[in-house]
Amino acid sequence: MNQAMPDGELARLRAIVREFVDERDWDQFHTPKNLASALTVEAAELLEHFQWLQSGRIDELGADKLAEVRHEMADVLVYLVRLADKLDVDLLAAVQEKMVLNRAKYPAEQVRGDARKYHEYRK
Repeated sequence: MNQAMPDGELARLRAIVREFVDERDWDQFHTPKNLASALTVEAAELLEHFQWLQSGRIDELGADKLAEVRHEMADVLVYLVRLADKLDVDLLAAVQEKMVLNRAKYPAEQVRGDARKYHEYRK
């Protein structure tokens, strides 16, 4: 299920979102603050589908609910891509940079199988 995003796919997503926004003259509303707010709202809408489920695994969702979840995930991604576009952030580079920091914060040999936050196991 884990499929890497091919080079250029993020740029293609950005272009798709830009075109959609430009067709509607919405760029004027897409300030970083507004986009971050919208992203948070969409993330909450995504979370709402999992509220009260035992684990939220695919078998608990069913086909209809999974389609709704997929659409909310798309909304989250759209706003994230748009925010990155407005702030001139290369998301792939940002993820690579953050993974370097995460590897230092969560060394695999220390945290394998342990879900605690880094400050809880570092003494």
